[in-house]
Amino acid sequence: MGEFALGQPVPRFEDPRLIRGGGRYVDDMALPRMAYGYVLRSPHAHARIKSIDTAAAKAAPGVLLVLTGDDWAASGWNDLPTPGSLRRQGGAPAGKIRFPALTRDKVRWVGDYVAFVVAETLAQAQDAAELIDVAYEPLPAVTSTEHALDPGAPLVWEDRPDNLCFVHPEGNRPATEAAMAQADRIVKRRFVINRVTAAAMEPRGAVADYNKPEDRYTVYSVLQRAHGYRAELAGIMNVPESKIRVVAGDIGGSFGMKSAVYNEVALTVLAAKMLARPVKWTSTRSEAFLSDAQARDHVTEAELALDQEGHFLGFRVKVTAAVGAYAQANSNVFVMNLGTLAGVYRTPAIFAEVTAAFTNTNPMRPYRGNGRPEFAYVIERMVDEAAAELGISGVELRRRNMIPPEAMPFKSGLTFTYDCGEFAKNLDLALELADATRFETRRAEAKARGRLRGIGLSNTIERAAAGGFEAAEVRFDKAGTVTLLSGSITQGMGHETVYKQLLCDRLGIHPDRVHYIQGDTDKVAIGEGTGGSRSAALGGSAVMQATEKIVAKARTIAAHMLEAAEPDLEFDDGLFKIAGTDRTLSLSEIAAAAWEPRSLPEGVEPGLISQSSYAAKEQNFPNGCHICELEIDPETGTVELCRYSVVDDVGTVMNPLLLEGQIMGGIAQGAGQILLEDIHFEPGSGQLITGSFMDYAMPRADNFCAIHCESNPVPTATNPLGVKGAGEAGAVGAMPAVGNALIDALKPVGVRELPMPATPEAIWRAIRHARLALSS
Repeated sequence: MGEFALGQPVPRFEDPRLIRGGGRYVDDMALPRMAYGYVLRSPHAHARIKSIDTAAAKAAPGVLLVLTGDDWAASGWNDLPTPGSLRRQGGAPAGKIRFPALTRDKVRWVGDYVAFVVAETLAQAQDAAELIDVAYEPLPAVTSTEHALDPGAPLVWEDRPDNLCFVHPEGNRPATEAAMAQADRIVKRRFVINRVTAAAMEPRGAVADYNKPEDRYTVYSVLQRAHGYRAELAGIMNVPESKIRVVAGDIGGSFGMKSAVYNEVALTVLAAKMLARPVKWTSTRSEAFLSDAQARDHVTEAELALDQEGHFLGFRVKVTAAVGAYAQANSNVFVMNLGTLAGVYRTPAIFAEVTAAFTNTNPMRPYRGNGRPEFAYVIERMVDEAAAELGISGVELRRRNMIPPEAMPFKSGLTFTYDCGEFAKNLDLALELADATRFETRRAEAKARGRLRGIGLSNTIERAAAGGFEAAEVRFDKAGTVTLLSGSITQGMGHETVYKQLLCDRLGIHPDRVHYIQGDTDKVAIGEGTGGSRSAALGGSAVMQATEKIVAKARTIAAHMLEAAEPDLEFDDGLFKIAGTDRTLSLSEIAAAAWEPRSLPEGVEPGLISQSSYAAKEQNFPNGCHICELEIDPETGTVELCRYSVVDDVGTVMNPLLLEGQIMGGIAQGAGQILLEDIHFEPGSGQLITGSFMDYAMPRADNFCAIHCESNPVPTATNPLGVKGAGEAGAVGAMPAVGNALIDALKPVGVRELPMPATPEAIWRAIRHARLALSS
């Protein structure tokens, strides 16, 4: 299927339906007799609940149910899952935090869950929630990650000695200490990586329906892993997984944020059971800022040891990371991708230690990159800072320390073993694409216009498809059309397109004859879901293996029907042919015959159906080089992105159009955090200052220039397709590239560090401060 073959820039099959308004999102669900839920949230960052009076709310028009923390406890259902194996310094157990769907004794962030009201209409539920009388005793709050562990800081959990959640050491401490001791130069820097929110296009939501005669639940929600989601719900509800059906329709973005079972989902399910009616809850945008899990928020101390020639000897990193008020399950958001700190360099000794702290803020979860952008930012900023101290270019320092292709497989100084990659070639290609040799001419021209022009690059690498499995099923019907089922769940990444493309390429079937199904545990038998840039490598490999099983069974049937030996059959573009003859059978003909047992050879079961699960034995390592060129107006601090060039190695390119979209989307999120986005809490009160798009600055199209993308594919042997994950690559490379470009532009006026985000005001103040320092 030439135009739909793997590697062709096939437009997304999903788009016409979505553009025409045919999307099926969770808020589109409307079931008979459906009621509506609303959450009463805490207005305080930290307070003791002295009493809750719900009598007026229960008597309000249309109200069906009001739940409090006492009701949740009385239900017999369990808390939301939280990690239980965390450790303090020295390995002592850190203890397990309880996370009920509704709190009883204290609230721990502005937005914490106090009560759940269900009524005939949403407006009635909202009105009734205002009638709930909650007596709060406000308590001191801590929202600063930097100060959460200070002696005397307000305790988020008063039964703990401090706000320490856990300590995680990784790497070779003795070797790193020895490298520091023998270094000719140690470059030390401190980086504060701010907090952001996913701000998904579609807010969270859930619809729960309870079938009393069957004692079975159906949950429509936004998620990333349907079967894992079902398992978590079953654990909360104390029921077998078979009693729960989880359905995910179209999902308007997630980036990791929607991967959890949130409190509202458990509450809608409990309410549906108690009322024997479907219950819907949908977040507003304002609620999303108060209740969605947030991300990033690191304070990092980094030390890079070098010899006289500028070779990296050791790298020591201490990170303080915010957990929020509750440690949610899957705490790898803080430590899973620490290996990214090694970068593409030969640094022999690296040691990192992450200390996670509770604060009176939203809980934290993975967000596009899940630690990779933060740690890539640290190593790539450190390389530029070291180059500045040595008086050489960042490009030259990178070349001196890069891992060459012939060293593969290469065990990095921290955790990862890279299987393949051409890092120097990525750099060379990106410099050419960016026309870097003429940058100084452009800088001089900008200076003549009163602008400060800078260039920044990042050579980043990340881990993708780390462990796990994925499943796919291919079903032919009698007419020869196909149903393709996948355990992966798209939130806008184009899974349907790529998987259909792969199937059509292997089986010679037009995509119009393929129906795609995902996200329904009653239809998809098995699957792990989406996350960590795994869908192409794991889901794609599962689809490929399923098509191979189809071809193998069809070959057996075709040989029987054509009265030929299987080795004599050739298969191409959907046709089996006896070699050297014109006798053929199409897959459609074989599929029809497969439903007739009398047409089949002995021992072959009816039907042309295959299921395959692919388990990853090794992770893969997408990598690339980003180069950003920008200008700053020193009078206003305004930043203009002028050129952006990317060369990425994601292994086999399955669809260059979708790949480019993934890279550009990631760049928008990475650059957005550096320049614009910021979750900011008022010190003391803990009130969210940036709680709407009036204050939380989202990147827009006019914040960007054209982005030029090229590929340097080095296929990996870690999966049958040779693909490496691409979903997070843009965000990983963009943060350090834009950050380095900002500092390069501001060097002439004496600015060596900037806060994140580098808003026009922040840049303007930094310039003024530097000028005052120079004049004093």
